[in-house]
Formats: sequence, structure tokens, C-alpha cells
Amino acid sequence: MTISVLNHLKLANFRFFFYLFLFSFFVANVQAQQVVSPDGKLTVNLVVNNGTPTYSVSYKGKLFLEPSPIGLKTNVGDFSTGLELKDKQIQNKIDEIYQLPNIKKSEVHYVANEAVFSFSKDSKVAIDVIFRVSNNDVAFKYKVYPQKQALAAVVKEEASGFLFPAGTTTFLSAQSKAMAGWSRTMPSYEIPYTVDAAVGKNGNGDGYTFPCLFKLKSGGWILVSETGVDSQYCASKLIGHENGLYTIGFPMEGENNGNGSSAPGIALPGETPWRTITIGETLEPIVTTTVPFDLVKPRYEASQKYQYTKGTWSWIIGMDKSMNYDEQLRYINFSADLGYQTLLVDALWDTQIGRDKIATLSKYAASKGVGLYLWYNSNGNWNDAPQSPRGIMNNTIARRKEMAWMKSIGIKGIKVDFFGGDKQETMKLYEDILYDANDYGILVIFHGTTLPRGWERMYPNYVSSEAVLASENLFFGQKSCDLEAFSATLHTFIRNTVGSMDFGGSALNKFYNDKNIPNKGSKRMTSDVYALATAVLFQSSVQHFALAPNNLTDAPLWAIDFMKAVPTTWDEVKFIDGYPGKYAILARRHENKWYVAGINAQKETVKIKVKLSMIAAGAELKQYADDAQLNGNLTTTKLKKNQEIEVTIPCNGAVVLVN
Repeated sequence: MTISVLNHLKLANFRFFFYLFLFSFFVANVQAQQVVSPDGKLTVNLVVNNGTPTYSVSYKGKLFLEPSPIGLKTNVGDFSTGLELKDKQIQNKIDEIYQLPNIKKSEVHYVANEAVFSFSKDSKVAIDVIFRVSNNDVAFKYKVYPQKQALAAVVKEEASGFLFPAGTTTFLSAQSKAMAGWSRTMPSYEIPYTVDAAVGKNGNGDGYTFPCLFKLKSGGWILVSETGVDSQYCASKLIGHENGLYTIGFPMEGENNGNGSSAPGIALPGETPWRTITIGETLEPIVTTTVPFDLVKPRYEASQKYQYTKGTWSWIIGMDKSMNYDEQLRYINFSADLGYQTLLVDALWDTQIGRDKIATLSKYAASKGVGLYLWYNSNGNWNDAPQSPRGIMNNTIARRKEMAWMKSIGIKGIKVDFFGGDKQETMKLYEDILYDANDYGILVIFHGTTLPRGWERMYPNYVSSEAVLASENLFFGQKSCDLEAFSATLHTFIRNTVGSMDFGGSALNKFYNDKNIPNKGSKRMTSDVYALATAVLFQSSVQHFALAPNNLTDAPLWAIDFMKAVPTTWDEVKFIDGYPGKYAILARRHENKWYVAGINAQKETVKIKVKLSMIAAGAELKQYADDAQLNGNLTTTKLKKNQEIEVTIPCNGAVVLVN
């Protein structure tokens, strides 16, 4: 994919002209402006040189992003070159407090400085570039104005780019080919990450899925993503170029079986989604950022107060054959025994159980304090997946009729799978499903899907998305089991930082089969304490864990008791220590209780002192820990006066501390 700005200036000249003209503002054809964070540490410099705008980002005077292109190319005008920046900009101070129970922080105080840079072209109003700068986050979007008689536009290309300093390394997941993989269900954001790789590549030729993590050679981290994507635009990705430049890319033509445009259309005046950049000297701002939610607003009101729950699901251990009446009855009782509130009934329930018996199961589950989630194929003309129910969620009439039936029998939520891509028409399908489901009081989980982009705040009945190589792959193959801890240390610092992740893990079976029979199926390589730790590390307001009824007798009592008590909603998160692909230690707070969870993927045992300044000195802690053979146990310890505690985490093991 080419970008128009590079037709006028070679990449190397971006750096040259930026530094030359930064100190030469007397030159008539150079304009410069600046936006600074509330604490004065994060700075965005905007420079327009000969009509071509670029921006750069510095933190504490250190350059994190070199001069990078901005602008749009549309069918009603090229707004990446030939632009003139108006002398007067609109400056706004953003100071907002909002509550959101289904993200990493239940109450958010968002403070930022906003600048609206207005550009004209050929003496006519063209676009605004709107920047928001908070203490660790930069975000920008475009507003396009009517051009002559045009009140609609197609955005053919975004010049928006991110130019990283030399020596930057990457932690990226390549975008898959369209209509590839099992039953032509890709892209589904399930390609493994490359770790500490050099810049200058482009994945498998089609870019990288958001979010994208970068580490500067000189120290420091950058997370690039987007938020605010709805039916008015497509979802985007990063396209890699030489010399550390990445630009915004649109969906592949072949997505959705080739149907629909890969270029978004907007009404004029119209706005694009936000591009977000999170900056940190450590991973702490990456872990704690709320920028995906800060920048968006609810699209509609909740029809009711939704309940966020824990639950079980038989499919992850028993697969398709478990979709029968008796097994689902057994899992309802299992959920009730654990004190859980839901059960996910997965694919093929319509043919292997039947609608009448689903209604009977739902009534029985309600008597036990358990509600049902039902699985659906997104269907339409974009996948060959044979699992049913099919042909419902893609059709407004059929969908609303089905949801009315679900409401009548007390169904609490749905899991919709196998979406066709990131085109604008698919974003509209997500939005339509969510909006209709809200009318019937139904919560929604997406699988085989794109990354959520601020949806927890935009759509009040949205729960979570897969968009990761999730727990079913542990069943499907030993390789995923061998890499389980390694992958988890990546998800903690990349995928799960920007949106809820429906992983469906925390298995306590040693072997992935419905009776935990030794040497049958893939073998879990991680410890029982690891299973507890990921229940904390992986954030999703509704969790259907990969537990099995046999765990009530074959798993340690301390593990079952923990899984009964662990929350799924959190009030605060803190980064403690870690490195993507090596180890991860985070802390999450629910009400007045802190859960500290650490895992290790390295061969070498991690032995480290961690500071728990948020917990009072002398506090008694429950400590779940592994020995060198991954045998877990539960002990109690008191936090020292200096609030430090030494933890030891073997390979594939974990530690969990609870005050």
C-alpha cells in the first residue's frame, strides 16, 4: 500500500526537514504548533512543511515518535498535501469523571489537553486534525468538511503514520490472509506474536492487527491502537514499511468473501475513529491506560442493569459431543455448586439438544440461580463453518425474532462467532447485533472476531471479544500447551491492555479430555496456581472458565475455593513487573481486596522482590505458590514494614497473593 505523502518526500527526508525547519520557523512555508500534556511531560509537535503536515511525540524531552505523516486521501479531495494550517487553533481542556464497571478501572478521571488544528486547501475549508494529549496518551482523529456539492466521501487512504526511532523492536501479531484458515473463517486476530523483532517488516504481507507494542532501543514503550470504531467506519491495522514507518491500513478486498468495500465511506461533515498512542518509560502506562474508553461515549442507554458473572462451559473440555441435554444439565449443577451464575451452551445446541429442551434447561438453570448463554454462527456469506445455528444473527428480522424467543425463556447472553473481517459493513453488523440484543436485555460476547475498540463504553451490553489465540487451541494441539505461559505473558501486555479478552481458560484438568484421563489429548504444562493467576491477569467482566465437574474431587481444594471467590470485575490495576514473552506480574483490586498475580514463561526461575505499596504493612496475605516441580500450595504470610515480598516463580508456574 502506498501513501501519497511519500510521493513528495522520501522517508529519510522527513527527519532532515523536521530538524532543519524546527529551528528555522522564519521560513514562510513552514508552520509549527504544539500540544502538551497536563503534567507537561508529553509533547506533540505539529509541523507543516510546504503544505505537508507531520507530527512527532516526545516524553520528558526524549523523542518517542519521529516526524510522522498525517492526513487523508478521499474521493473528494487529497487532504495529505497542499494544506495550509490556520493560525488560530481551538484549545480545550478535558476533565471528565466516568464510571464503567466492566473495564480495568471502575472509576476513571480523564484529564487531557485538546487542540483542533484546522486546515484549508485551495483557500477552502478541508479538514480538522484533532489531538488529545493526556499524561501518557496521545490520540488524534480527522474531521472532513463538505467539498463543493459533496456531502459524502470515500476515504481511499490514510496517510496517518508512526515513525519509530532506529533500533526499535516490535511485539506484533500479523494480519492473516482473508478467507483463509479453517472453513475460511479468517481474519480472526489469532496469529501468534513475534517478539522483540526488528522494524521494517509487514507481517505476512498484509500488516499487523491492533494493538501493536514497540520498545525503543534507548528505553521506553509505545502501544499503538485505535478506538471509537462503529458502523460509520471500518476497523484498521498497521502496514509496515522500511526504516521504522508504520501507516494505517484498511481491510483487504477479499475479506467478507469479497463483498463490501474495503474503503470506508463517511457523510460530510464526518469524523474518523481515534488513533491512539500510549507512551511509557516502563510498561506501567501500557497496562493501566484507559484511553480506549476515555475517547468514546455510550451509543445508547442500557435497557436494564446488566449482571457480570462467572460461569462454566462443557465444550472446552468435551467439545461437540458434550452438546447434549444430560451434559448441559450436569454443567448447570456444576456452575451452581461453584456459586457461578451462568453456563455457556456452545455450538450445535439447536440440533443436538433442540429448542424445546433448551427452554427446559433454562427454566431448570434459573431454579439453581444460573442463566444460559447461547452460541450462534454470525453466518451470512463470509464463512464455511458448518456449526449451527446459522442464518440468524446476520439478518435483522430473524435476529430480533430469535432474541424475543431468548428473552421469553430467560436467556442471559449470546456468543456470536466467525465474523468475516474488518470492513465497514461488518462493523455495522456488530453494532446491529448489540443494539438489538439490548432491546431484549441480552449481553453479547464475540468470537472469531476483531479487536474491541472502546466497545465496553460505547455499547452497554457488550461483554468481551476473543480476538486472540484462545483456550480451544490448548485442546487442539500440544504446541499451544507448550507455549501457554509464553503467550499469556504477551496477552497481559498487549491484547488485554486495550479491551476485554474472552480467553475461556483457567483449566484445572491436567489433560484436555472430559474425564481428565492421563495421556489422552493434549497435556497442560502449566501449574494449578498458574490457572488461578490467569483468572486475575486476563480481564473480562464475564468469565466462562475451562473448569470441569471432576475438578470438585481431583483438583486441590484451595484451587477450587479460589476459583469460587475470584471476581470478574475490577476497580483498579497496577503493573508490578514483567517483560512480554518472559514473565508478568500485575495487581488488580476488587473493592478493598488486592489480587497480585505473576506467571513465568522462562526456563529460569524468577526470584524477585516486589513492592506492594498499595497494601498496608503487616497485612496478612494468602500466598498461592509453586515449588520447582509445579506442586502448588497455600500458605499465609505477613507483609513486611517495607511492604516488599520476595516471590519465586518457576517456569510454567505462578504466584498469587491476596490480602
